[in-house]
Amino acid sequence: PGAAPPQRIQWVEASGGEFNFVIPPGHRLLDGIARSFAAAGYNSGVLRIAGGAVFPLAYVLPALPQDRGHVAYFSARHETSSLVSLHAAAMTFGRRAGKPSIHCHAFWREENDVMAGGHVLADETTAATPIEVSAVGLAGADFVVQEDEETGFDLFAPMPGLAGDTTARHRVFALRMRPNQDLSEALEGFCREREIGNAHIQGGVGSIIGANFSDGRVVRHHVTEIAIRSGTVFSHEDGRPEAEIDISLVDYTGACAHGRLARGKNPILITMECIVIAS
Repeated sequence: PGAAPPQRIQWVEASGGEFNFVIPPGHRLLDGIARSFAAAGYNSGVLRIAGGAVFPLAYVLPALPQDRGHVAYFSARHETSSLVSLHAAAMTFGRRAGKPSIHCHAFWREENDVMAGGHVLADETTAATPIEVSAVGLAGADFVVQEDEETGFDLFAPMPGLAGDTTARHRVFALRMRPNQDLSEALEGFCREREIGNAHIQGGVGSIIGANFSDGRVVRHHVTEIAIRSGTVFSHEDGRPEAEIDISLVDYTGACAHGRLARGKNPILITMECIVIAS
């Protein structure tokens, strides 16, 4: 609904360190993650989870807008009635008004073995079993929630940050990609401009307008939320970068889909947050 700034990718170059930790049973996701990042010497970063169980799990779904100030919105709050097993989750960890905050899209199996997904409320969701987490902490950049006039939402955006852990060795870029640009092509262009031949994509929380998968499947409901399951940018022999992005998606009907995105056919809806690790 708002004016589109000319800079379509917000980014900060930093360094980063990979580390792993476990969220113990009985701990809320936000608390367990905030403590582990602080112990590792980081204020901000991205995470992925594959496995473990939670109860309760509190979440909202993507939804159609209720006013002209947004092109999409959130459903009412939902909470699972029993323990559920996490299938995948991507998170951005940063600060909102100076306090720890998480943007989390996750996918899980319910009692009937049906896959479900949504925007998880990490401060209201509790680990029921040990949950193993792989993370990348940022040194020199932070994700900070800011008001975004273009979309009408308060969104994570990368900002210059404290030096952080001096043992961090990876050259990384913290990104927030704005709407209406193809996700794969935006990552390819970003890497090409910085002469990054190969890169890994970590984290990956955001939304796209429906979905077109490389195997021809199409999600026609345009309001979605996605988590990047894996992502790489690699160089062809001619030096041209190409992105391969595998995602999980939930649309506003609650239906889920999984697969590799087709290049050039998946514009961002509201936002996409991730870290690009140059290799």
